[in-house]
Amino acid sequence: MLHPDIAAIVDAMNAQPATPVTRDNVHERRRAYHDLAVHLWPSPADMAEVHNLRIPGGAEELDARLYVPHGDASHAILVYFHGGGFVMGDLETHDALCRRLAEDTSSRLISVDYRLAPEHPFPAAVEDAVAAVRYVCSHREEMGAPNAAIIVIGDSAGGTLAAVAVNETRHLDLPIAAQVLMYPTTGPELMTASAHEFGHGYLLELDEMRAEYEMYLGDRADHSDSRASLLLSDDLTGLPPSVVVVAQYDPLRDEAVAYAGLLEHFGNDVELLEAEGMIHGFLRLGGIIPDALSILDDLATHLERFVKESA
Repeated sequence: MLHPDIAAIVDAMNAQPATPVTRDNVHERRRAYHDLAVHLWPSPADMAEVHNLRIPGGAEELDARLYVPHGDASHAILVYFHGGGFVMGDLETHDALCRRLAEDTSSRLISVDYRLAPEHPFPAAVEDAVAAVRYVCSHREEMGAPNAAIIVIGDSAGGTLAAVAVNETRHLDLPIAAQVLMYPTTGPELMTASAHEFGHGYLLELDEMRAEYEMYLGDRADHSDSRASLLLSDDLTGLPPSVVVVAQYDPLRDEAVAYAGLLEHFGNDVELLEAEGMIHGFLRLGGIIPDALSILDDLATHLERFVKESA
Protein backbone atom coordinates (compact mmCIF):
# COMPACT_ATOMS: atom_id res chain seq x y z
CA MET A 1 0.00 0.00 0.00
CA LEU A 2 1.19 3.50 -0.79
CA HIS A 3 2.46 5.21 2.35
CA PRO A 4 -0.35 7.55 3.56
CA ASP A 5 1.91 10.61 3.70
CA ILE A 6 3.21 9.84 0.21
CA ALA A 7 -0.36 9.34 -1.01
CA ALA A 8 -1.30 12.82 0.25
CA ILE A 9 1.59 14.38 -1.69
CA VAL A 10 0.76 12.38 -4.81
CA ASP A 11 -2.87 13.47 -4.65
CA ALA A 12 -1.88 17.12 -4.21
CA MET A 13 0.55 17.02 -7.13
CA ASN A 14 -1.91 15.21 -9.39
CA ALA A 15 -4.45 17.95 -8.72
CA GLN A 16 -2.10 20.47 -10.35
CA PRO A 17 -2.33 21.07 -14.11
CA ALA A 18 0.25 19.06 -16.04
CA THR A 19 2.90 20.90 -18.06
CA PRO A 20 4.50 18.95 -20.93
CA VAL A 21 8.29 18.76 -20.85
CA THR A 22 9.88 20.56 -23.79
CA ARG A 23 13.19 22.18 -24.65
CA ASP A 24 11.43 25.53 -24.42
CA ASN A 25 10.45 25.17 -20.78
CA VAL A 26 13.48 23.33 -19.40
CA HIS A 27 14.77 26.44 -17.60
CA GLU A 28 11.36 26.99 -16.00
CA ARG A 29 11.29 23.37 -14.84
CA ARG A 30 14.78 23.71 -13.39
CA ARG A 31 13.66 26.70 -11.32
CA ALA A 32 10.60 24.83 -10.07
CA TYR A 33 12.70 21.77 -9.22
CA HIS A 34 15.11 24.00 -7.31
CA ASP A 35 12.38 25.88 -5.43
CA LEU A 36 10.65 22.65 -4.43
CA ALA A 37 13.84 21.34 -2.80
CA VAL A 38 13.71 24.11 -0.18
CA HIS A 39 10.19 23.14 0.87
CA LEU A 40 10.93 19.41 0.91
CA TRP A 41 13.65 19.72 3.52
CA PRO A 42 13.22 22.82 5.72
CA SER A 43 15.82 21.81 8.36
CA PRO A 44 18.94 20.31 6.76
CA ALA A 45 21.58 18.65 8.95
CA ASP A 46 24.37 20.79 10.36
CA MET A 47 27.87 19.95 9.12
CA ALA A 48 31.28 20.53 10.65
CA GLU A 49 32.46 21.91 7.31
CA VAL A 50 31.01 22.62 3.86
CA HIS A 51 33.28 23.73 1.03
CA ASN A 52 32.48 24.64 -2.56
CA LEU A 53 35.25 23.73 -4.97
CA ARG A 54 36.03 23.16 -8.62
CA ILE A 55 37.15 19.80 -10.01
CA PRO A 56 38.06 18.63 -13.52
CA GLY A 57 35.23 17.30 -15.65
CA GLY A 58 35.14 15.71 -19.07
CA ALA A 59 35.67 18.98 -20.96
CA GLU A 60 35.65 21.75 -18.36
CA GLU A 61 35.87 22.31 -14.63
CA LEU A 62 32.80 21.39 -12.62
CA ASP A 63 31.28 22.87 -9.49
CA ALA A 64 31.36 20.49 -6.55
CA ARG A 65 30.67 20.65 -2.82
CA LEU A 66 32.46 18.82 -0.02
CA TYR A 67 30.50 17.98 3.14
CA VAL A 68 32.27 17.01 6.36
CA PRO A 69 29.97 15.82 9.17
CA HIS A 70 30.75 16.15 12.86
CA GLY A 71 32.89 13.42 14.38
CA ASP A 72 35.39 11.11 12.70
CA ALA A 73 34.61 11.10 8.98
CA SER A 74 37.98 9.97 7.65
CA HIS A 75 37.14 6.39 6.68
CA ALA A 76 35.08 7.01 3.54
CA ILE A 77 34.34 9.60 0.90
CA LEU A 78 31.02 9.37 -0.94
CA VAL A 79 31.10 10.71 -4.51
CA TYR A 80 27.51 11.76 -5.16
CA PHE A 81 25.68 12.38 -8.46
CA HIS A 82 22.26 14.03 -8.19
CA GLY A 83 19.08 13.08 -10.01
CA GLY A 84 16.89 15.21 -12.25
CA GLY A 85 16.40 13.29 -15.50
CA PHE A 86 19.78 14.45 -16.87
CA VAL A 87 18.24 17.90 -17.47
CA MET A 88 17.59 19.26 -13.94
CA GLY A 89 19.25 19.35 -10.54
CA ASP A 90 22.35 20.96 -9.08
CA LEU A 91 24.26 21.25 -5.82
CA GLU A 92 21.39 23.09 -4.15
CA THR A 93 18.53 20.74 -5.08
CA HIS A 94 20.24 17.83 -3.31
CA ASP A 95 22.07 19.76 -0.59
CA ALA A 96 19.86 18.54 2.26
CA LEU A 97 19.95 14.92 1.12
CA CYS A 98 23.74 15.04 0.80
CA ARG A 99 24.01 16.45 4.31
CA ARG A 100 21.84 13.65 5.68
CA LEU A 101 23.83 10.98 3.80
CA ALA A 102 27.11 12.36 5.13
CA GLU A 103 25.72 12.48 8.67
CA ASP A 104 24.13 9.01 8.61
CA THR A 105 27.20 7.32 7.15
CA SER A 106 29.79 9.35 9.11
CA SER A 107 31.55 10.00 5.80
CA ARG A 108 32.84 12.91 3.83
CA LEU A 109 30.70 13.48 0.76
CA ILE A 110 31.48 15.34 -2.43
CA SER A 111 28.50 16.29 -4.58
CA VAL A 112 29.27 16.78 -8.29
CA ASP A 113 27.41 19.27 -10.51
CA TYR A 114 27.81 17.56 -13.89
CA ARG A 115 26.78 19.12 -17.21
CA LEU A 116 23.08 18.91 -18.10
CA ALA A 117 21.14 18.30 -21.30
CA PRO A 118 19.92 19.62 -23.66
CA GLU A 119 22.81 22.12 -23.65
CA HIS A 120 25.24 19.25 -23.11
CA PRO A 121 23.80 15.99 -24.48
CA PHE A 122 25.15 12.48 -23.96
CA PRO A 123 27.92 11.59 -23.30
CA ALA A 124 28.86 14.87 -21.56
CA ALA A 125 27.42 13.87 -18.16
CA VAL A 126 29.06 10.45 -18.42
CA GLU A 127 32.44 12.02 -19.16
CA ASP A 128 32.01 14.33 -16.17
CA ALA A 129 31.10 11.47 -13.86
CA VAL A 130 34.09 9.39 -14.89
CA ALA A 131 36.46 12.36 -14.55
CA ALA A 132 35.04 13.26 -11.13
CA VAL A 133 35.45 9.75 -9.75
CA ARG A 134 39.02 9.56 -11.00
CA TYR A 135 39.80 12.97 -9.53
CA VAL A 136 38.41 12.23 -6.08
CA CYS A 137 40.21 8.87 -5.96
CA SER A 138 43.55 10.56 -6.63
CA HIS A 139 42.98 13.61 -4.37
CA ARG A 140 41.78 12.06 -1.13
CA GLU A 141 44.49 13.79 0.89
CA GLU A 142 43.30 17.21 -0.25
CA MET A 143 39.84 16.27 1.02
CA GLY A 144 41.15 15.46 4.47
CA ALA A 145 40.92 11.68 4.25
CA PRO A 146 44.06 10.27 2.58
CA ASN A 147 43.22 6.63 3.32
CA ALA A 148 39.46 6.81 2.80
CA ALA A 149 37.55 4.21 0.86
CA ILE A 150 35.61 5.69 -2.05
CA ILE A 151 31.90 4.93 -2.42
CA VAL A 152 30.22 6.10 -5.61
CA ILE A 153 26.56 6.93 -5.12
CA GLY A 154 23.74 8.56 -7.06
CA ASP A 155 19.99 8.79 -7.31
CA SER A 156 17.82 8.38 -10.41
CA ALA A 157 19.78 9.79 -13.38
CA GLY A 158 22.66 10.24 -10.96
CA GLY A 159 22.44 6.54 -10.11
CA THR A 160 22.95 5.80 -13.78
CA LEU A 161 26.00 8.06 -13.91
CA ALA A 162 27.39 6.45 -10.75
CA ALA A 163 27.02 3.00 -12.29
CA VAL A 164 28.65 4.04 -15.56
CA ALA A 165 31.52 5.79 -13.79
CA VAL A 166 32.27 2.64 -11.79
CA ASN A 167 31.96 0.44 -14.90
CA GLU A 168 34.27 2.68 -16.91
CA THR A 169 36.98 2.83 -14.23
CA ARG A 170 36.95 -0.73 -12.91
CA HIS A 171 40.26 -1.63 -14.57
CA LEU A 172 42.15 1.36 -13.10
CA ASP A 173 42.79 -0.05 -9.61
CA LEU A 174 40.96 2.81 -7.90
CA PRO A 175 40.09 2.60 -4.17
CA ILE A 176 36.36 2.18 -4.82
CA ALA A 177 34.83 0.10 -2.04
CA ALA A 178 31.22 0.08 -3.26
CA GLN A 179 28.58 1.66 -5.47
CA VAL A 180 25.12 2.68 -4.30
CA LEU A 181 22.48 3.10 -7.00
CA MET A 182 19.29 4.67 -5.70
CA TYR A 183 16.31 4.06 -7.99
CA PRO A 184 18.47 4.39 -11.13
CA THR A 185 17.16 4.69 -14.66
CA THR A 186 18.79 2.13 -16.94
CA GLY A 187 17.80 3.31 -20.42
CA PRO A 188 15.27 5.09 -22.60
CA GLU A 189 13.06 2.14 -23.57
CA LEU A 190 10.80 2.22 -20.45
CA MET A 191 8.96 -0.97 -21.34
CA THR A 192 8.80 -2.84 -18.01
CA ALA A 193 5.64 -3.78 -16.14
CA SER A 194 6.33 -1.24 -13.38
CA ALA A 195 6.85 1.51 -15.97
CA HIS A 196 3.34 0.98 -17.27
CA GLU A 197 1.74 0.26 -13.91
CA PHE A 198 3.19 3.30 -12.13
CA GLY A 199 4.14 5.51 -15.08
CA HIS A 200 1.19 7.85 -14.58
CA GLY A 201 -0.09 9.38 -11.36
CA TYR A 202 2.94 8.64 -9.15
CA LEU A 203 4.85 11.90 -9.82
CA LEU A 204 7.35 10.39 -12.27
CA GLU A 205 5.51 10.35 -15.59
CA LEU A 206 6.43 8.19 -18.59
CA ASP A 207 5.92 11.08 -21.02
CA GLU A 208 8.26 13.27 -18.99
CA MET A 209 10.93 10.57 -18.86
CA ARG A 210 10.74 10.04 -22.59
CA ALA A 211 11.06 13.78 -23.23
CA GLU A 212 14.05 14.02 -20.90
CA TYR A 213 15.76 11.09 -22.60
CA GLU A 214 15.20 12.75 -25.98
CA MET A 215 17.01 15.84 -24.70
CA TYR A 216 19.73 13.75 -23.06
CA LEU A 217 20.45 11.54 -26.07
CA GLY A 218 20.14 14.33 -28.60
CA ASP A 219 20.46 13.11 -32.19
CA ARG A 220 21.46 9.57 -31.23
CA ALA A 221 18.95 7.15 -32.71
CA ASP A 222 21.05 4.16 -31.60
CA HIS A 223 20.46 3.48 -27.91
CA SER A 224 22.71 0.43 -27.75
CA ASP A 225 25.58 2.25 -26.02
CA SER A 226 25.68 0.63 -22.57
CA ARG A 227 26.63 3.97 -21.03
CA ALA A 228 23.07 5.09 -21.86
CA SER A 229 21.35 1.70 -21.62
CA LEU A 230 22.85 -0.12 -18.65
CA LEU A 231 20.91 -3.31 -19.26
CA LEU A 232 22.77 -3.77 -22.56
CA SER A 233 26.12 -4.08 -20.77
CA ASP A 234 27.92 -7.20 -22.01
CA ASP A 235 30.63 -7.25 -19.33
CA LEU A 236 30.16 -6.20 -15.73
CA THR A 237 32.82 -8.40 -14.18
CA GLY A 238 35.12 -7.21 -11.44
CA LEU A 239 32.91 -4.50 -9.97
CA PRO A 240 32.91 -3.50 -6.29
CA PRO A 241 29.99 -4.53 -4.05
CA SER A 242 26.73 -2.85 -4.99
CA VAL A 243 23.60 -1.69 -3.21
CA VAL A 244 20.61 -1.06 -5.45
CA VAL A 245 17.70 0.82 -3.87
CA VAL A 246 14.23 0.62 -5.39
CA ALA A 247 10.80 1.95 -4.44
CA GLN A 248 7.65 -0.14 -4.57
CA TYR A 249 5.61 2.38 -6.62
CA ASP A 250 8.39 3.57 -8.91
CA PRO A 251 8.01 3.13 -12.69
CA LEU A 252 11.78 2.48 -12.76
CA ARG A 253 11.58 -0.30 -10.16
CA ASP A 254 11.66 -3.31 -12.47
CA GLU A 255 14.57 -2.12 -14.58
CA ALA A 256 16.63 -1.38 -11.45
CA VAL A 257 15.84 -4.86 -10.16
CA ALA A 258 16.89 -6.26 -13.54
CA TYR A 259 20.18 -4.37 -13.36
CA ALA A 260 20.82 -5.75 -9.87
CA GLY A 261 20.26 -9.21 -11.36
CA LEU A 262 22.68 -8.44 -14.19
CA LEU A 263 25.34 -7.37 -11.72
CA GLU A 264 24.85 -10.62 -9.84
CA HIS A 265 24.95 -12.61 -13.09
CA PHE A 266 28.48 -11.32 -13.68
CA GLY A 267 29.60 -12.49 -10.24
CA ASN A 268 29.34 -9.29 -8.26
CA ASP A 269 28.18 -8.87 -4.66
CA VAL A 270 24.77 -7.16 -4.81
CA GLU A 271 22.23 -6.15 -2.18
CA LEU A 272 18.74 -5.08 -3.28
CA LEU A 273 16.82 -2.82 -0.90
CA GLU A 274 13.13 -2.13 -1.57
CA ALA A 275 11.36 0.76 0.14
CA GLU A 276 7.80 -0.39 0.62
CA GLY A 277 5.05 2.14 0.06
CA MET A 278 7.45 4.64 -1.52
CA ILE A 279 7.67 6.36 -4.90
CA HIS A 280 10.54 7.42 -7.13
CA GLY A 281 12.67 10.09 -5.47
CA PHE A 282 11.32 9.30 -2.00
CA LEU A 283 14.61 10.18 -0.29
CA ARG A 284 14.18 13.82 -1.31
CA LEU A 285 10.95 13.78 0.72
CA GLY A 286 12.80 12.85 3.90
CA GLY A 287 12.65 16.35 5.30
CA ILE A 288 8.87 16.20 5.56
CA ILE A 289 8.28 12.42 5.75
CA PRO A 290 10.68 10.79 8.23
CA ASP A 291 9.61 7.27 7.20
CA ALA A 292 11.07 7.97 3.78
CA LEU A 293 14.54 7.94 5.34
CA SER A 294 14.33 4.51 6.99
CA ILE A 295 16.22 3.04 4.05
CA LEU A 296 19.24 5.16 5.02
CA ASP A 297 19.65 3.12 8.20
CA ASP A 298 20.18 0.02 6.05
CA LEU A 299 22.50 1.94 3.73
CA ALA A 300 24.68 3.12 6.61
CA THR A 301 25.04 -0.47 7.83
CA HIS A 302 26.05 -1.70 4.38
CA LEU A 303 28.51 1.11 3.82
CA GLU A 304 30.18 0.49 7.17
CA ARG A 305 30.72 -3.14 6.18
CA PHE A 306 32.15 -2.20 2.78
CA VAL A 307 34.57 0.28 4.31
CA LYS A 308 35.80 -2.28 6.86
CA GLU A 309 36.27 -4.91 4.16
CA SER A 310 38.29 -2.50 2.02
CA ALA A 311 40.62 -1.47 4.87
